[in-house]
Amino acid sequence: MPVYFFHGEEPYYTDELTQVFENEIISEEERSFGQTVVYGRDTTLGEVMALAQQMPMFGTLNLIIVKEAQDLKFEENETKALENYIENPLSTTLLVFAYKHKKIDARKKFAKALQKSGMLFYSEPVKDYQLGKWISEKLQEMRFKTAPNISNLLAEYLGNDLSRIQNELNKLKIILKEDEILDETVVEKHIGISKEFNIFELQKALGMRDQNRAMRIAHFIAQNPKSNPLPMMMGSLYTYFSNLIIYQTMNGQPPNIIAEAMGVNPYFLKDYAQAAAFYPLKYATRIISILREIDMKTKGLGANAIEDGELLIEMVYKILNIGQLKVAT
Repeated sequence: MPVYFFHGEEPYYTDELTQVFENEIISEEERSFGQTVVYGRDTTLGEVMALAQQMPMFGTLNLIIVKEAQDLKFEENETKALENYIENPLSTTLLVFAYKHKKIDARKKFAKALQKSGMLFYSEPVKDYQLGKWISEKLQEMRFKTAPNISNLLAEYLGNDLSRIQNELNKLKIILKEDEILDETVVEKHIGISKEFNIFELQKALGMRDQNRAMRIAHFIAQNPKSNPLPMMMGSLYTYFSNLIIYQTMNGQPPNIIAEAMGVNPYFLKDYAQAAAFYPLKYATRIISILREIDMKTKGLGANAIEDGELLIEMVYKILNIGQLKVAT
């Protein structure tokens, strides 16, 4: 295809694919005269279209890459030329747009033309609940040997910035010896995750109903909201207590069947068995309601604006004291 238009909120895939075009389509010897890279903030759509209409100087292909294309002004009078080009592209030109951090307006005529021609490629963000799986697949692809739950630990700390995750994994690949296991100690040392104060330690303290430790961790995390986004922490706790409900409703079935239903390593079932002693089924279902209530508050519904740190402390307190609270389910 002569035109590729990458767009979407997730820049990682757009960057990766753009890099493939930049490094692998035209040989290094021919790039100086057969490849042009421009940036949206420094050019206009009219200038890009003029470049696309040029014949190759020496080789057989003219590669035009527009990086940061979201900074281009797609004015109605200029997009007409793009629409015409999409319908009648030059066979000797390969035109690539890297439009990052957002979608293009699907109502625009040029967007419809791209869609119709199969030249529009959407880079969809990875959902928070999919992030652990995404990292796990990356770890396998890069042939890491890992301790259980490392992908979820990395997901909680690094968030869904895929480029940052990839950079950290590249760094760890260089640092680790061939047979060295990527475990919590390695992550703490080289990425800087606090072993004592993270979502997994909070989860563990809540599972043991250790009030002093859980509140101490909550207060620490509340002081670092950027490193510990509340929505991601709530997502993790929602998964944890949802799994606790699954564990209790499937109690008595083979451990591997329960673990598969929960989507966890069987190694962690002992932790859920311990938590089940503190949070019987009626408490676990109430906690899900607490998490939904806090989620509503983060969105400004049913409460005045409250800092995320305060909401975290409120959430942890209510979970620990769930037996004494009246909760609407």
